[in-house]
Amino acid sequence: MRKYEDTYKHKGMRHQLVMQLRHKGITDEKILYAIEHIPRHFFLDSAFEKIAYEDRAFPIAEGQTISQPYTVAYQTQLLNVHRNDKVLEIGSGSGYQATVLAEIGARVYTIERQKKLYEQTRNFILWSKYPNIKFFYGDGFEGLPAFAPFDKILITAAAPFIPPKLVAQLKIGGLMVLPLDEDGRQRMLRITKNDDGTILEEYFDYFSFVPMLGGKKE
Repeated sequence: MRKYEDTYKHKGMRHQLVMQLRHKGITDEKILYAIEHIPRHFFLDSAFEKIAYEDRAFPIAEGQTISQPYTVAYQTQLLNVHRNDKVLEIGSGSGYQATVLAEIGARVYTIERQKKLYEQTRNFILWSKYPNIKFFYGDGFEGLPAFAPFDKILITAAAPFIPPKLVAQLKIGGLMVLPLDEDGRQRMLRITKNDDGTILEEYFDYFSFVPMLGGKKE
């Protein structure tokens, strides 16, 4: 069985990573605090431990990735998360993004469509520290209507369009952040839901994400 250790060396590498994120324009101190205190190497295969705090994505199970820390911080900053916000995350992946949200104090509902990845992530050693994360196996395009509405929604895969069922599950005044696929390029989009149910769209930088797929995979 793998032995999980968080050493002074790991903490030093996280501090260096946070300095890089500051330099790249991440200013939300809650996010920087979370990244400095979450052992990212726990979310990766032990083979990646020595490079876990490089600012880049790494492969995880089922052909998915753990996002680059800058991407995690960027999306979270756009989402403007506050303590006790009810946040729906589409694409649990390794669980790292959900943990950043939970460390900030959000109540996180996260959906994963890959059964093996869902089982692996749900049973991860770190979750006893974060009772504010709830895991679900399901189709991200459907969301979680039984738990709606949500203050914030975060999509961590490249969406081919703005999912209407997710917009419907967003509170009035709520925010959704997603990478929207534009002919093979993914541009970060923030949506604000207006009082009349219409949406305001704000476009930001380009990123690279795995595609958002519908349905569930056994």
